Amino acid sequence: MNISRTGVAFIFSISLLFALASCNSSKPSAEPPSNSETKHYQLKGKIISIDKQASEANIDAEDIPGFMDAMVMPYKIKDAGVLDKLAPGDAVTGDLVVQGHDYWLENVKVTQASGQPALKPTTELHFPVPGDAVPDFELVNQNGRRIHLKQYQGKTLLVTFIYTRCPFADYCPRVTHEFAQINDQLRADPAIYRNTHLLSISFDPKHDTPKVLRTYAFAFSGSKTAEIFQHWEFAASPSKELPAIAKFFGLTYQEDGGLITHSLSTAVIGPDGRIVKWYHGNDWQVPEVVKEVAGSLPSRPPSGA
Repeated sequence: MNISRTGVAFIFSISLLFALASCNSSKPSAEPPSNSETKHYQLKGKIISIDKQASEANIDAEDIPGFMDAMVMPYKIKDAGVLDKLAPGDAVTGDLVVQGHDYWLENVKVTQASGQPALKPTTELHFPVPGDAVPDFELVNQNGRRIHLKQYQGKTLLVTFIYTRCPFADYCPRVTHEFAQINDQLRADPAIYRNTHLLSISFDPKHDTPKVLRTYAFAFSGSKTAEIFQHWEFAASPSKELPAIAKFFGLTYQEDGGLITHSLSTAVIGPDGRIVKWYHGNDWQVPEVVKEVAGSLPSRPPSGA
């Protein structure tokens, strides 16, 4: 997953501490090395998904003796030629290089190929840039109602893509948790709150029915009432619309053994229906997005208006 270097350090440290605390394992693990040390470990695992733009592979790694218990994490692979040869499902080995809170893989080798093609977009991708007019895509929301993106014009719309069965904490669950934080922070300013809207779009329409989306929304938003949907909706793209919406928003997705390997895409759409900012992966922080959303409003009405 694509995150900033500071974000990598923080998430890596937190993930490591969480894993060690929750695995109920009796095996001791070493402390992460200090910033002045560089250590090497042998990694063995299975490729879950690949993000070429972020130069990362999400790997379900086995125990790394003396360092970390088994867990799924994104690993930076700096050699683009190596990434081109990897595919979801490949069994791999590699040298994990850890320098302070920075880490990456070297000497990655495929020990057993999955036989699957590398993750490719369903169609040629379009990477949104500021000023792009967003098409009036049709979706079905958590109430089973058909909605269109143009109905939100006049407000700033923050869009991201998820699927509710996503098992990887650093993918859909993380983005949804961060959307919940954004929703809470926007609520603190009534003027901004009234002029913004959040939309989480599923690319798994066969499974993510309105009922499933409502249950998912309640679980992540902390709300048990439908009031949450007045500002933050959950919707699924109909199958016929999905290739077009994925193409526009730079989203890749592929069925893989019951799971969906996919990239991440988040966009700020201004009140005029045009792209203000697009984020690939999760290379953004909540305060940054809140600031971008607030700044996209043409004028800020008084809080009591």
